[in-house]
Amino acid sequence: MKRMGIFALGAAGYSCIEIAVRGYTHWTMTLLGGACLLFLCRLERAAPRRPLPAAAALGAAGITAAELAVGLVVNRMLGWGVWDYTHEAFDLLGQICPKFSAYWYALCLALFAAMRAARAGARRVRAALFARKASRAAQPAALRLPAPQPGAPPAEKAS
Repeated sequence: MKRMGIFALGAAGYSCIEIAVRGYTHWTMTLLGGACLLFLCRLERAAPRRPLPAAAALGAAGITAAELAVGLVVNRMLGWGVWDYTHEAFDLLGQICPKFSAYWYALCLALFAAMRAARAGARRVRAALFARKASRAAQPAALRLPAPQPGAPPAEKAS
């Protein structure tokens, strides 16, 4: 269930980015966006202490490889013409180019930084909750109020 949510987030997120930039998207890009976010989450989970620039470089390389694979199928084999980078410098078969790999790198930097911040925030929340429970358990029994017993008369206040 968690993977489906991650896939849906990547699919919707990438589609929104592409619509904002290009004005339209294609269903194959929606699927690729979901698959790429799943890949990026696994990459981050596998080595959460990897330096951020290295993680972003690996993420960008993975996205670029996926873009090439999908592009070769949908654009070259099927002829759907979803995108064409032949006008970009140093393109490879019109499917990938350094300019878009740099965009994926920047996107991965931001995404991995956000993942790490969210994980650190979750750790702080868990630590605070645990500390609160631990401090309550560490209170001397004399200071703790007894739990009310069902049917027992109310406790008298000390004067």
